[in-house]
Amino acid sequence: MPRKLIKKYMPDEHKLKSNRYLSWLGSHIHDPNLWHLTRKSVSRAFFVGLFCAFIPLPSQMLIAAVAALFVRSNLPISVSLVWLTNPLTIPPMFYFAYWIGTHILGVDVVAIDFELTMEWIKAELEHIWLPLLVGSMVCGIVSGTLGYFLMQRFWVWHVNNSWRNRKSRKFILRKLKRDDKGPQDNQKSDQPGDLKPGKEHHSDKTTDNKKPE
Repeated sequence: MPRKLIKKYMPDEHKLKSNRYLSWLGSHIHDPNLWHLTRKSVSRAFFVGLFCAFIPLPSQMLIAAVAALFVRSNLPISVSLVWLTNPLTIPPMFYFAYWIGTHILGVDVVAIDFELTMEWIKAELEHIWLPLLVGSMVCGIVSGTLGYFLMQRFWVWHVNNSWRNRKSRKFILRKLKRDDKGPQDNQKSDQPGDLKPGKEHHSDKTTDNKKPE
């Protein structure tokens, strides 16, 4: 089942529940519906996580957690997917989002040297915030939608594939059992002593029918 595969890569439940950034959720974080692994909850989590990963704000994890509460998606997956944005991926991801935004709004692209400092954000955000915001929303919706439908397809494929493998294993086991029993049954049926009372063996009939010389 896909649950076993997904659990290998999920963050630890106890660590998330004790995370100081998520502690403000209070008792909501203990809602079992936020931790279930179903096709719907996981697919929604992929949409939430990938969408929030493109939000150009430092509080992506909190936004993903709130969104998970509202849409009833899997909380660990929703939160962990926003970690796709990190110091290595932020410059190319958000520059691409900014580039998309400039083409949608029809404005010129400004050369940007990304820096993860508050001074850079205050100086540059005034000029690029609108194209960056528009491009980020578009990229978030597109990537989230793709993630949602790909997870739906993967889940169905994995379940069907597991079912086919299980059926083929059962078929092979049954065939092996029949093959193991077959030779023994044939040997037993060939022994004259196994004949039912009142029935003669074929060799006895042929000897009886021969005329004495």
